[in-house]
Amino acid sequence: MSSWKALRAELDRWGQEGRRASFWWRDDDASAPGEALDRLVALAGKHGVPLALAVIPADMDPGLADALPRRARLQLLQHGFSHRNHAPATEKKMELGPHRSHGAVARELKAGRKRLEALFGRRFLPALVPPWNRIDPALLPRLPGLGFVGLSTFRARATAAPAPGLRQVNCHIDIIDWRERRFAGEAAALDGAVGHLAARRRAAADPTEPTGLMTHHLAHDAAAWRFLDRFLGATATHPAARWLGARQAFRAGRRAS
Repeated sequence: MSSWKALRAELDRWGQEGRRASFWWRDDDASAPGEALDRLVALAGKHGVPLALAVIPADMDPGLADALPRRARLQLLQHGFSHRNHAPATEKKMELGPHRSHGAVARELKAGRKRLEALFGRRFLPALVPPWNRIDPALLPRLPGLGFVGLSTFRARATAAPAPGLRQVNCHIDIIDWRERRFAGEAAALDGAVGHLAARRRAAADPTEPTGLMTHHLAHDAAAWRFLDRFLGATATHPAARWLGARQAFRAGRRAS
């Protein structure tokens, strides 16, 4: 099981090889202003780390745009449309699955993109984050035609370009235990970080995909907040680590990282 010492040692190895390990941060389920979101943005500012918020367009409070500081290193992504499950009880939850016509799904996604663009302007990056990190692969070729340039799910990507005109940049560190809906624990979270970093360094995973931290501010308990503070601090201050904004992360797949 990984530890803080293992994280430092892995980053040290990147430095010894004359490389810098890239990270990016995606937080899901944003829809309205609140204390947890304020705390998240403040933590990003404390450590000088860019933050990408995946926003649910259908349930979004218009006051969210004014609540987010414009000078912060903050960008917005699209988190599905309504974050509603359309799969039967016998299957894993999916909003963007094969359970409805692709036309119906496409209309919702396009409407959500237009709403986010109108509210956030250039702060919005048209990258799709499927709820539950699941999407019907048959939908992927349609996304560029709906105005999307990016896709983000979970675990090391199989390809940087899952469809023409579409870049995929995933997350690899989940700090929540979803069965218990609480902090997953330091060992589990650090295993995700160290495992992906080591796989990239050895070319067992795409070395150009930034290591992605996935958080859910509305589900954080005290232990999750403490871990997040320490993890951001440990990586932001290490000379062999660098944090990318969402736009940089989606460009990073086009060059060595």
